[in-house]
Amino acid sequence: MSVRPVSTDTAPGAPLLDVRDLSVSFTQYARGLRRRHLTPVRGMTLQARAGEVTALVGASGSGKTLLGLAVLGLLPTNASTSGEIRYDGAPLSDARRAALVGGEVAMLPQSMSHLDPTATVRAQVARALELGGRPAADAEAVLAARGLGPEVLARYPHELSGGMARRVLLAMVLSSPRRLLVADEPTPGLDPDSARRTLAEIRGLADAGAAVVLISHDLVGVLDIADRIVVTDHGTTLETALPAQFAGDGAGLVHPYSRALWRAMPANGFHLPGEEALVRRALAEPVGGAAAVA
Repeated sequence: MSVRPVSTDTAPGAPLLDVRDLSVSFTQYARGLRRRHLTPVRGMTLQARAGEVTALVGASGSGKTLLGLAVLGLLPTNASTSGEIRYDGAPLSDARRAALVGGEVAMLPQSMSHLDPTATVRAQVARALELGGRPAADAEAVLAARGLGPEVLARYPHELSGGMARRVLLAMVLSSPRRLLVADEPTPGLDPDSARRTLAEIRGLADAGAAVVLISHDLVGVLDIADRIVVTDHGTTLETALPAQFAGDGAGLVHPYSRALWRAMPANGFHLPGEEALVRRALAEPVGGAAAVA
């Protein structure tokens, strides 16, 4: 494992994406038409700058994907949000999303359900290329670059294996230039070589000037390409750290949950001294005490 060097720049530019105090709630109906409200995301904060990969890491259910869906305006209709989402210095309204998403703003989704079951691969890849400013005729070439033959163009999503569907999504999203990319668990279903190439390609988008939010539960895997790492748990942002802080016994990390997460990695021997007390203290720490890197 290699870790990207720490930048000496102490005055980074304004973030392209600025999420502040985001909460996501859902209204559900229980037996007897009783309503209940669930708030799985509470006060999440994230900033993503052009030219950087900002990794959002945490256990399953920590609110990572919901943040990405909120940014793209893809939450279900029973969801409501509070807080602020700004893009390129201005609030990201529904009207702005409609003009931006699919073009300079894109999401690489985790679920294969984001493919349209009623459209062929050719139609979906061609449409994605057009939205990204490329000719629809490039569809066969971008699939070939990911090891998919021309026969795949005529297939529907249900005729694809999980790995093939993943590569179709990668072709749709990563084959055009973007200013902001939200990549939600982009490598499941890929062989190790394809996974490494995909992460390198995501890093390349950032190096070309894009702001990338990389959502992952794989802390070790993102250290190679991330510029900043945002640690989340139970729908809350706990700490924003630099990759170099994830070293040794994690003493460079501020929040106890971040240290516990790092020490639990297999490469660190699952070393968790005083595990139960440590985790209880981590979860009890006030949200307002979260540490941040400017």
